[in-house]
Amino acid sequence: MSRRHSGMAGIFICDFQVSGGNTMIDLIAKGGVLVIPILFCSIVATAVFLERLIRYAAFCRRGRGLAEKITGLLRQGQEQTAVDLARESGCPIGRVLTQAMEVGPNDRETLETVLVHATEEEVRYLSRYLNVLATVGNIAPLLGLLGTVIGMIKAFMVIQEMGGKVNAAILAGGIWEAMLTTAIGLSVALPTIVAHSYLIGRVDAFEARLQNGCVLFLKALAGK
Repeated sequence: MSRRHSGMAGIFICDFQVSGGNTMIDLIAKGGVLVIPILFCSIVATAVFLERLIRYAAFCRRGRGLAEKITGLLRQGQEQTAVDLARESGCPIGRVLTQAMEVGPNDRETLETVLVHATEEEVRYLSRYLNVLATVGNIAPLLGLLGTVIGMIKAFMVIQEMGGKVNAAILAGGIWEAMLTTAIGLSVALPTIVAHSYLIGRVDAFEARLQNGCVLFLKALAGK
């Protein structure tokens, strides 16, 4: 995000007013101590999402058309050039085909086993940290709900201490402040779940490309 946009976002957050003259920062502060772990979860989820996006973009750029180039070199008999290109690519399909070319075309059963194992290994690597997003998406609303329950308990304790003589305004104020943590938790969980689903889709697309690259490689070895 550019400095101009981040500045505009900061002004928006600071100037955004809700009923009663509370700013967004005031609402977060009134949410209670459990807002802190919820906000920490949001920071972790954002960091994981951005890291995976950047890494996936780099893999897409490096691996674009790589399987076709390598299989073309193999058909031309330039095995060493194909190996060097795969090793220097630094992308999943390059690493998979590097392991396959180290086996050689003679032992077809071992070659297929290596391709399957290497593909699964790359998929696990691509899926790394995604379980963090799933965890955040699950615990953020639960933390928010816990904060609401604690806030409601405190509100009713205050009512009890006052002998039940409390007006509706005081009761409503205690209730809406208690419900803030649930709202904040859901605000973190919903985009996190969407981000997790999106990245899972990207991993599935990478897996399909790896499998297609393996098929092209096997066809090249078979001379087809």
